[in-house]
Amino acid sequence: MEELIDVLDENGNRIGEILTKEQIHKKGLCHKIVVITIIDAKGYILMQQRSKSKAVNPEKWDVTVAGHVSSGETSKQAAVREILEEVGISINEKELEHILTYRDIEKIKENYIDNQIYDCYIVKKEKIELNDIKIQESEVEQVKLCNLKEFNEIVLNENIMKRDELYKKIIKYLK
Repeated sequence: MEELIDVLDENGNRIGEILTKEQIHKKGLCHKIVVITIIDAKGYILMQQRSKSKAVNPEKWDVTVAGHVSSGETSKQAAVREILEEVGISINEKELEHILTYRDIEKIKENYIDNQIYDCYIVKKEKIELNDIKIQESEVEQVKLCNLKEFNEIVLNENIMKRDELYKKIIKYLK
């Protein structure tokens, strides 16, 4: 069964309409996304490369985890769920540090419009062991750890998801 998503107004309030992810993107309706960056005590960022089987933005690099907020979920509940699903790390809501909320509207392709409100969080972990990561192969191709310099280089030079406002916040956070 396809994931059901709450349609939001321009202020991020639920309007009482629930549609599939496909319907929401086809109509370009506003909905919520969570984006989570996991950082270790040394300032290394856990990055993921999106699966090559993804319909949108395949093989682009991204911060640790991102995903849709399902109908009835809070963004923190969605963040906890997405982290566990995509990289196999279990956290609780108290570990989520909200750093940014922003909205972006972009036509990705014909019949696919991202009209999204992003709730962005940072999770700090003492240590991140790549061998302990259990990637969700339908979502994630691979993961790696990047220091601030490497992260800057990826943002400037590589195939990365468009999240400029978030990347500026992460860079400022790590300095």
